[in-house]
Amino acid sequence: KSTDYGLRWTNISDSTLPGTSNSIGAIAVAPSNAQVLYVGTGESDIRADMISGDGVFRSDDAGKTWKPAGLEDTHTIMGLVVDPKNPDVVYAASMGHVFVPGPHRGVFKTTDGGAHWQRILSVNDSTGAVSLIMDPTDPNTLYAAMWQAHRTPWTLSSGGAGSGLYKTTDGGAHWTNISGHPGLPRGLLGKIGIAVAASAPSTLYATIQAKGGGVFRSDDGGGTWQRVNHEWKLRQRAFYYMAIFVDPKDPNTVYMPEVDALFVSHDGAKTFTRLRTPHGDNHIV
Repeated sequence: KSTDYGLRWTNISDSTLPGTSNSIGAIAVAPSNAQVLYVGTGESDIRADMISGDGVFRSDDAGKTWKPAGLEDTHTIMGLVVDPKNPDVVYAASMGHVFVPGPHRGVFKTTDGGAHWQRILSVNDSTGAVSLIMDPTDPNTLYAAMWQAHRTPWTLSSGGAGSGLYKTTDGGAHWTNISGHPGLPRGLLGKIGIAVAASAPSTLYATIQAKGGGVFRSDDGGGTWQRVNHEWKLRQRAFYYMAIFVDPKDPNTVYMPEVDALFVSHDGAKTFTRLRTPHGDNHIV
């Protein structure tokens, strides 16, 4: 935790976070109460030597103490989103047991702070949720990227019929597959990263692993899309990266971490330049 914009940091997990996993895949702060934190364990990049997790944990005192908050069997938590008005309503994205198919893949929701969870989006036992975002102006509208992937110590299968983009407008009760909407690539899809512009929530970006993939932009909430960038430098080692972020005040400023650089665009992802970083391997998720 840092209270001075990242100049100094204090460890708030060692010896206080319950459980045995030493891998954190997701962190979320409740917008309505900054004392409430959630962390999801399990490595979010499915390498051959990845570290499994043992669920979600919650703190009600800004990380001083923690308690288990469910999903112990998911093994991987790729993303956490907390309702802006209710700190007990949380959504979790999981790839599940990535070495075997199973029922622990998908998007999960709790309405009681982690005491109980319900899987609200699933495609098949080989497909999990790899990215999850919420419309900052409407907590009932969320977007999820589903990824059909299977890992073994010696190989990776990335992509399949289960991969795609999904949207809900009722808090996860119903989902629409928007992968076939105009402008998005046809055929086999792999890993997908998604982002929403907080200053213009109808503007979305998606970085998509596919034949004819690249960076895509929608200005109507995912109804239609346009490929704005097809550079391979933004899709290197897709299974490990494929994350995209939008400046909260400028819908045309976009960031993408990659193998050897952190890239920034100021023209709506049409062109990207390198930012100076202390090192490569910028796998921010």
